[in-house]
Amino acid sequence: MRIAMIGTGYVGLVSGACFSEFGTDVVCVDKDAGKIARVQAGEMPIFEPGLDELVANNVRSGRLSFTTDLKAAVAGADAVFICVGTPSRRGDGHADLSFVYAAAEEIAGAIAGYTVVVTKSTVPVGTGREVEAIIRKARPDAEFDVVSNPEFLREGAAINDFMRPDRVVIGCESERAEEVMRQLYRPLYLIETPIVMTRRETAELIKYAGNSFLAVKITFINEMADLCEKVGADVHDVARGIGLDGRIGRKFLHPGPGYGGSCFPKDTLAVVKTARDYGAPLRIVETVVDVNQQRKQAMAERVVAACGGAVAGKTIAVLGLTFKANTDDMRDSPALDILPALQQAGATIRAYDPEGMAEARRMLPGIGFAESAYAAMEGADAVVVITEWNEFRALDPERMRRALRAPVVVDLRNIYDPRQMAAAGIRYSSIGRPSPAIQESTR
Repeated sequence: MRIAMIGTGYVGLVSGACFSEFGTDVVCVDKDAGKIARVQAGEMPIFEPGLDELVANNVRSGRLSFTTDLKAAVAGADAVFICVGTPSRRGDGHADLSFVYAAAEEIAGAIAGYTVVVTKSTVPVGTGREVEAIIRKARPDAEFDVVSNPEFLREGAAINDFMRPDRVVIGCESERAEEVMRQLYRPLYLIETPIVMTRRETAELIKYAGNSFLAVKITFINEMADLCEKVGADVHDVARGIGLDGRIGRKFLHPGPGYGGSCFPKDTLAVVKTARDYGAPLRIVETVVDVNQQRKQAMAERVVAACGGAVAGKTIAVLGLTFKANTDDMRDSPALDILPALQQAGATIRAYDPEGMAEARRMLPGIGFAESAYAAMEGADAVVVITEWNEFRALDPERMRRALRAPVVVDLRNIYDPRQMAAAGIRYSSIGRPSPAIQESTR
């Protein structure tokens, strides 16, 4: 089979590379000629572990190629995947579908023979129906079906998520389209991956329902962490105690500075808007959106409190800028709220992130950058951990204390052992855990 991926962003590039690994002939299309040239040269536009090697291997095999010629790519395809961005629309938070609809119009002009048009982008309920109407209006003679096939890729683990997913969701309106999709995902049938075949609107809503539920779970444990601090409990023990209940599960019960990234923030906003439009408001999700935003501001206040109530004139070292580890994605990262708040309070920021600093330079004006974690801490009045990169977990508490002007560590990801921090003479603040008494410094 031959497929075209419209868009070489996170979803399109990863999905295209993985489909080619399955043995499918894949053409990835993008309007940005410079971006296509860079990918052809082996330069990935995103950081995703293993992606560069996967792309290179399949380009060499002849199964994966890149082009700006949408018409040629679509004309020779059995299925065309729309993988363009759907950012939050200014004003109401609804998903901006302009890129999806523009892609549908271009696809309509290029269809030659029966084609399955697949919305891979995260889109609100009813988008597939609108895509079908756009193509039908432009090409009443075209033979096609529109299918919903939402992605469930975690940044930093996207290749494994595609190759060994928990499930595949496909929303079809015809047996012919269903058969095409079954053939595309046949390698996953062979490893007994659950395939959820349903109607198009249901598939569209599954994606939003899943992300909204996870956002609720994250926000729940964050609020529970706040309660643990008040009553002297340990949120990690609470999380383990409830996570062992099979009805709840262990995942997404780790406290932190609030969710961010390319999915949860915009998807919760979009589903809230959709629910209101249909007269079925999602009060829980509405509250989660508000609580999550307030939490980021509260994290800045936590840093100020750890610094004695004021940060004016102080240098704050920041470890981690991306919204999570193993990605260079800064979209809706807690750092984008926390650091400006500290700057406004008079702090000087010196930050280090293994992959996110190029993007951070554009999004966080006025902060300094260091070449390593220890360089960021040198002479600082406190260090704040925002992203849980593995290299930060291995930092030596004694060396951290020696580097810092004041031995203050605010750990918003709970990656350190409070007892080790106290033993090193560090005043340590974490999320939802009791702080042991600091031991006498040996400096």
